[in-house]
Amino acid sequence: MTAPFTCRVITDVSELAALAPDWWELWRQSPTATPFQSPAWLLSWWNNLSDGDACVLAVHFDRRLVGLAPFCCERRSRGRFARLMGFPVTDYHDFLIAPKLEEPILALLSSRLEDVDFWDVMELAELPPDAHALRLAIPRGCNVTSARASACPVLDLPSTPDELPGILPPRKRRALRTAHNRAERRGSLQVRAADRSSAFDMFESLVALHRHRWSSRGEPGVLADSHVQQFHRDALPGLAAANLLRLYLLQIDDHPAAAYYGFMHRNQAYGYLTGFDPAYAFESPSVVLLGYVIAESICEGAHKFHFLRGREPYKYGWGARDCLNTYRVFHRIGVNSHDITRQA
Repeated sequence: MTAPFTCRVITDVSELAALAPDWWELWRQSPTATPFQSPAWLLSWWNNLSDGDACVLAVHFDRRLVGLAPFCCERRSRGRFARLMGFPVTDYHDFLIAPKLEEPILALLSSRLEDVDFWDVMELAELPPDAHALRLAIPRGCNVTSARASACPVLDLPSTPDELPGILPPRKRRALRTAHNRAERRGSLQVRAADRSSAFDMFESLVALHRHRWSSRGEPGVLADSHVQQFHRDALPGLAAANLLRLYLLQIDDHPAAAYYGFMHRNQAYGYLTGFDPAYAFESPSVVLLGYVIAESICEGAHKFHFLRGREPYKYGWGARDCLNTYRVFHRIGVNSHDITRQA
């Protein structure tokens, strides 16, 4: 079954970068791909946040890239540990596989993973319900354990923005009206959408607002790390070029009040990060902006809005329901996986 296919291990990062055009083509073909599997996201992650060696399984058929399993591997005191690139900033992990070739490619990946020597323990974390990696067969000589991972609340969207109030909980409808009224009393409202020329400036506004929000609570926030900030900056051009990036800034009387950073792909919207100025807390600018973004997502054809990882109460306030990721850990028989994974 797997004879027509070839699978090689890429360890040279420059070779991986050179694969980007074929990688993009495979990503575009894959019906389950998210922005988190794109070259823009993962190559930027590699350049800024990786802490190991590249061990990428690339599957070709007749010189065409049809499968990609991008692992990052580390040698630890008790063994070799591998996990998919993107940790911990990626909400949905998976392999990339060309449509209608899932079965033979998954079989080949399982067979190849049996033979390679870059892992004793392999972690497949944050796999969404439609992930290819959920169906990866256990390589011979290995065991697997599975568990629930993060909850990622998802809001099912109506066909038109006019129908949006009808699916929102009554309390959220009232809160949205109140936030709009308060914000309009505070000043003139304007929502700006970033394009390629303004994306960097708008991202800096997001960073500042996010910092203000979390420092007011005495906490650092997820953008406190300069390497994480640079990872996102480096990803912006590729995300924008692929029309994945959605950056919005809400201004009240020309002052930045709230910012939104997310993605749109096919009929799925992904809300990754927000920030707001605590000086406008009474006006709830994040509520105003998120309502605007969700409506815009519907106009673009989104069927679902992904709030991504975490069970923050505000997500359920919009009517979102949990979608559970899965965590799979493979380990070679005879290897103490606990000793290796706890070093992560």
